[in-house]
Amino acid sequence: MFSSMSNNVLINTYFSAVKLKLDEDFIILLEEEISRRGIQLDKVERMV
Repeated sequence: MFSSMSNNVLINTYFSAVKLKLDEDFIILLEEEISRRGIQLDKVERMV
C-alpha cells in the first residue's frame, strides 16, 4: 500500500497522522511499513 512512498514522505505522514490524532488503524499501518523498511522511529524522532 505504501511501497511507492519515499522514506521521507512515509515518516512525515506518520508524524502528521500522530499529531492530528488520525485513526489508530491507519497509524498502525504506517508503523508496520516503517518497521518493514527497517527504519527506527526513535532515531528519527531525535533527528526531527
